[in-house]
Amino acid sequence: MEYISTRGGTGAVDFEGALFSGYAPDGGLFMPSCIPSLDRATLKQWSSLSYPELVKEICFLFVKPELIPRSTLSDLIDRAFSKFRHKDVVHLSRLKDGLNVLELWHGVTYAFKDLSLSCTGQFLQYFLEKKQKHVTILVGTSGDTGSSAIESVRGQKNVDIFVLLPKGLCTQIQELQMTTVIEDNVHVFVGWHYFHGNSDEIDEPIKEVFADVDFARRNNVMSLNSVNWSRIMVQIAHYFYAYFQCTPTLDSTPLPVVEIVVPTGGGGNITAGCIAQKMGLPIQLVAVVNSNDIIHRTVKDGDFSLSGRVKATLASAMDIQEPYNVERILWLLSGSDSHLTKTLMEQFTVSKSLKLPEGLHRKVSETLRSCSASDEDIVKAMKRCWEENHYLLCPHSAVAVHYHYSHLDSCASGTPRCCLAPASAAKFQDAVLRAGLVPEIPPEITALKAMETRFAVLKRGEDWTQVLRDRITAVEQWWGKQGAGLTPPGLQGVNGQA
Repeated sequence: MEYISTRGGTGAVDFEGALFSGYAPDGGLFMPSCIPSLDRATLKQWSSLSYPELVKEICFLFVKPELIPRSTLSDLIDRAFSKFRHKDVVHLSRLKDGLNVLELWHGVTYAFKDLSLSCTGQFLQYFLEKKQKHVTILVGTSGDTGSSAIESVRGQKNVDIFVLLPKGLCTQIQELQMTTVIEDNVHVFVGWHYFHGNSDEIDEPIKEVFADVDFARRNNVMSLNSVNWSRIMVQIAHYFYAYFQCTPTLDSTPLPVVEIVVPTGGGGNITAGCIAQKMGLPIQLVAVVNSNDIIHRTVKDGDFSLSGRVKATLASAMDIQEPYNVERILWLLSGSDSHLTKTLMEQFTVSKSLKLPEGLHRKVSETLRSCSASDEDIVKAMKRCWEENHYLLCPHSAVAVHYHYSHLDSCASGTPRCCLAPASAAKFQDAVLRAGLVPEIPPEITALKAMETRFAVLKRGEDWTQVLRDRITAVEQWWGKQGAGLTPPGLQGVNGQA
């Protein structure tokens, strides 16, 4: 299995190359050169597998055994899931009126990103230990990515991680899950009111660092945002597990379709669903978004364009107007047309406005359904789900459940539906209170408020890109000198209050 750029301007790489690259050198994103097709016999065989076993089968298809032997890969995945609180790693709750909620949030940080990032952290450490190499991970986050990425590599000797988060746009719990991690290899930067202070603009300094290819290569800089193929790969398993849990039978011809509703921000999870569909899984995908509705407009009207500023919503992790993984979806649905993908994405980069070609829009709308939900819709879904099931939803999960409540007729007609739940309600106490409900707070979350915090403050008017470059350079120089008697850079003068 080789990986190629969606823009076609760079040579193929293997899984290790894609893992350590993030963005491709030509600005595109890595995708498999071919998508495996699964027959009915394989689907039937996989239907009895546990979630971790499904992750392993998916990874076996996309990672050559010459790179990671199968037994080793299996052990790495077992290690990745060893800290999850639920014995099955993920759990399906079957609720009233055909509402199936797949809980993907039983990891350390109570978010679905723990699933893919815990595995990715293990894959990284395997290659780094083998080659005695050091890397610097650079991550922008509007909430859950940062804490999950930190947990995946905290304390690892061959990795330093830099996380940039926007002050006030994460919940207090999300912020504390990052700023209370006191490890030599963890460097958290809190941005105060940068431009308009939204998560898309937080990504700009990070994009600028990666755009300097020589700097990124010289300092071994990589990304763990969902530009990284490894995260997409692991998330493919969500769809197989959801399908096997919800399909009424695997004996009919054709196989029954299951509708899977996916809360969507940067588009990594829905990209994984498109790949699962391409592999032969009979699923209907629904991309659900909040008031930042660029993906909904893309599916509905072919309009991949910004619409003013990013709106702050209750589903804050989805407050994104530039979902970079749409590039992967356009490439996949255009028949791997890298020339077209490059042309479209370069146009969007310049104008922030793009009308999809008619044929490509038709393919997108055939592959995906979509829906957007306001904060009022989110609150109503949270209230109704509690009243009917005594089940608390996080606001992101509530976006999916809003779709379910708005389309009960189609569910009643016989098509099973599964709503993906990306986070625990425990992380979003303000949203729970706004819905007039009582938060259920685990002791691990309560303990965060009494813990020491450490972070660096980035103020409006500072050159954030240069600050990041300077800190990254200092870390790499320290490692080049093997840390002889020196305090690791980034630990001095960075204490603060969350």
